[in-house]
Amino acid sequence: MPFKTNAARRHRIPKQQHRVTNWAEYDTALRQRGSLTVWFSQEAIAPWRAEPRTTPGVSRITQLWRSEQP
Repeated sequence: MPFKTNAARRHRIPKQQHRVTNWAEYDTALRQRGSLTVWFSQEAIAPWRAEPRTTPGVSRITQLWRSEQP
């Protein structure tokens, strides 16, 4: 059977060892486990800011395209 070829090396999720008695605490722990907080300094954020628009309603790409037209 082809589906049994790699059965020994296939990753399996282990069965739960203990019964959950405090579901509120368990749910909170699960949410915190995937939490990631990233802090950026003002010096790091400054280069990301966009330049102010030169004309209302026209993007920089459109301006470049119009300047190349004869």
